Amino acid sequence: MNAEIIAVGSELLLGQIANTNAQYISEQLAEAGVNVYYHTTVGDNPVRLSQAIEIARKRADLLIFTGGLGPTKDDLTKETIAKALGTGLSMDEDALESIKAYFRKTNRIMTPNNEKQALILEGSDALKNEYGMAPGMFIKKEGITYMLLPGPPSEMRPMFSKYGLPAIIHTLKRKEIIYSRVLRFFGIGEAQLETNLEELIDTQTNPTIAPLAGDGEVTLRLTAKHESKEIAGSLLDAVEEKIFDIAGEYFYGYDHDSLVEVGMNVLKEKGLSLSCAESLTGGLFQSEATSIAGASTVLKGGVVCYQDEVKKRMLSVKETTLEQYSAVSEQCAIELAENVRDLFSSDIGISFTGVAGPADHYGKKAGTVWIGLAVKDRPAKAFQLNLAGGRNANRKRTTKYGWHYLLKELT
Repeated sequence: MNAEIIAVGSELLLGQIANTNAQYISEQLAEAGVNVYYHTTVGDNPVRLSQAIEIARKRADLLIFTGGLGPTKDDLTKETIAKALGTGLSMDEDALESIKAYFRKTNRIMTPNNEKQALILEGSDALKNEYGMAPGMFIKKEGITYMLLPGPPSEMRPMFSKYGLPAIIHTLKRKEIIYSRVLRFFGIGEAQLETNLEELIDTQTNPTIAPLAGDGEVTLRLTAKHESKEIAGSLLDAVEEKIFDIAGEYFYGYDHDSLVEVGMNVLKEKGLSLSCAESLTGGLFQSEATSIAGASTVLKGGVVCYQDEVKKRMLSVKETTLEQYSAVSEQCAIELAENVRDLFSSDIGISFTGVAGPADHYGKKAGTVWIGLAVKDRPAKAFQLNLAGGRNANRKRTTKYGWHYLLKELT
């Protein structure tokens, strides 16, 4: 089955909101073994939507629409599709009663146009909306399956997950099921990882390996097809082991893991405490740490030491270090990490100092970064980065490298 996702709404074309619905549906369909070859976005215009439908059904046998099911005059998705299919609309009494019950419960007057939301394509199966008013619908005609879903993600996602996707899987009548696993890597580029794994990728059949880069990281999606979940799992395990033999040093987690989550969990498991000295990152590293539940069991505190005077006064960095090597140096990064660890009596001290950009500073090029790491009972060390990017991109990338080096030190 090949699918096309058609998002309806002028607000999408104007850039007022992002089309996260298409991303979510594509991800879910990939898990079910449905190919998504096209994403289309069209405004609230029946003529252009009709054109999009005509194009889509020449190249896909599953058309999924999001948006345009509401009560206002510009919500014309189901009316336009009904015309394209040569069918009418009928009232779904269950949906209508649910809408009326909502207005009774909230003590609001129900205007007549709200009844429009309960209309569905004649001959279609209604998809219950448990988080809003307009039901979705599912219909197959002349070999093409049409699914209509509401636009708000808070309504669309639960509807698609609970009712839409099962309906599609039932239509497929396929014994084989798709099982996927995402491996997450940091510290290696997409091109390099793909080159290292070239032989595996070129000979892939089942499972398949798909690399994807994003936000300074690289992921590999492993996908296996089999009737048995256990056998599919063993197929994924086997290819994962081969990948780890080649690039395991850059691996840090699975699926929706993040570097900060994995790093904080390792610190919790080992019962280690952490403190931070942040110049370049200005508190960003600590902000990420405190976004994780239970951060107080790990993070003792930190100092944002943006100016050299603060580095000297609050963190006892030697004046001779700053004069001889500058604040952007291996020596300063190590002193910051050791001294912040001692200041907060933590097991680990980590520091960040550098030139975020856009201009050079201290005679160092923008993107020059040092990360200091002082682990109790181990020699302190520092890692140099030479980043190429905008100011805030360099700061964010630096925090990720901080978690990366911390994980390598502890695992």
